[in-house]
Amino acid sequence: MVATQQNSNPKKAIIVAKYFIRKNKEDEKGLDKLKLQKLLYYAQAWNLVINKEPLFSEKIEAWIHGPVVPEVWQHFKDIDFNNLNCEIPEKEFDVFAEKEKEVLEEIWQVYGKYDGEYLEVLTHNETPWQEARRGLADNQSSQNEISLDSMQRYYSAKREVSETK
Repeated sequence: MVATQQNSNPKKAIIVAKYFIRKNKEDEKGLDKLKLQKLLYYAQAWNLVINKEPLFSEKIEAWIHGPVVPEVWQHFKDIDFNNLNCEIPEKEFDVFAEKEKEVLEEIWQVYGKYDGEYLEVLTHNETPWQEARRGLADNQSSQNEISLDSMQRYYSAKREVSETK
């Protein structure tokens, strides 16, 4: 069972999103709203496995096109990431522990090279999203939460399999 964060920054998911926006500005791997949401999902999932705690407190919902953090969606819904002309200062990421920054960097290296559509297909083929959408039609809207326990179980098992190879 995953414990919830006690003293979490209430807007930490937005700061995680800004981290990936800044990384994309540096690396120019391409970023859109779909990809950003999937990166948030994978950051949360892998932080649960590696650091044994949630990275942020905002919930992740199982929307039609994959996992979404609604607060982040609302915050960035009108942003064109291809023409984004703002500086995000490094000090904004001081809310992250070093071990969290390591997870974020790893997520960017592993998943950042893919586009949003590929990541959507990937999440659709994974148990946490599937469990949260059980009983729903493919085109049916949902606000069902993807549970932290489901993410931690699934990705912990995935990690164990990869370590035994």
